[in-house]
Amino acid sequence: MSHLTLRAGRTVAVATLLGAFLATVPLHESRAQQAAQPMTATTDHAKHHADRVEKRIKELHDKLQITAGQEAQWGNVAQVMRDNANAMHASMTDRSTRLKTMTAVDDLKSFETVADQHAEGLKRLIPAFATLYDSMTPAQQKRADHVFSEHQRHMHR
Repeated sequence: MSHLTLRAGRTVAVATLLGAFLATVPLHESRAQQAAQPMTATTDHAKHHADRVEKRIKELHDKLQITAGQEAQWGNVAQVMRDNANAMHASMTDRSTRLKTMTAVDDLKSFETVADQHAEGLKRLIPAFATLYDSMTPAQQKRADHVFSEHQRHMHR
């Protein structure tokens, strides 16, 4: 297998895991901690969501050890992450507000919409992340691979 094929496969795998990273709770904040934070109004909820997204973006930036020369590529990745997280949050909020009145079929259709949106988000994220990944040193790429494999192990626990 050629070096280019291996690298392309690794890039797609890492970008896919980046999407999964965004769809989960921040690594250091449990669901119990989130639930303990009161949501007094919709604006509080929106601010909490934005804060969580920014925390995840900063955490990933630090873990990937993004250099000053990579900030432009990282900025593109971060913006796609924000856009995807906001779209997913809106869908999940809509879904949760309708959950009590949904039929089983409505529930499945709603979940399908969320799954489709996640796939579309990955389609937007992969090219941005691939550009960043290609700009990384081999050591950074290895670090990125490790960060995402660790995240996958954490998700499966």
